[in-house]
Amino acid sequence: MTTLTVRDPFLAAPFRLMEQWLGATGNGDRVTGFRPLVDVRETAEEYFVMVDLPGVKQEDVTVEVHDQLLSISGARVPVEKGEELLAERPYGSFARTLTLPKGIESDGIAADYADGVLTVHIPKPAEVKPRRIAIGSGKQEAITA
Repeated sequence: MTTLTVRDPFLAAPFRLMEQWLGATGNGDRVTGFRPLVDVRETAEEYFVMVDLPGVKQEDVTVEVHDQLLSISGARVPVEKGEELLAERPYGSFARTLTLPKGIESDGIAADYADGVLTVHIPKPAEVKPRRIAIGSGKQEAITA
């Protein structure tokens, strides 16, 4: 069975861990560093990548495939309504990258966006089926040099 591998660009994981330990908040009390949550599911026919993007407009999301990498990026922009009294929701740019299994045809990949959830449909490659080779009669002509 092949699997999708999640990768963080630019080794972001150690920095996120450090921010959690230090309680880093960025601008005053504003939390920075939006990192959407991802689920990857599988059926017999395809993989599904579901990304939670609450508050992110569809036009602010980019889905790209290059080589065997599926990249999802964009930005969550803060709402500028009234005076800020408390700000706990994270904002900013985000990027998530998945390594696709070998044999995936990028032309078949499609994406939907509804209710703040991006769903990327990745069709599985056709299985390589064994092929029977016919065996000849054993009569070969002599090869002359």
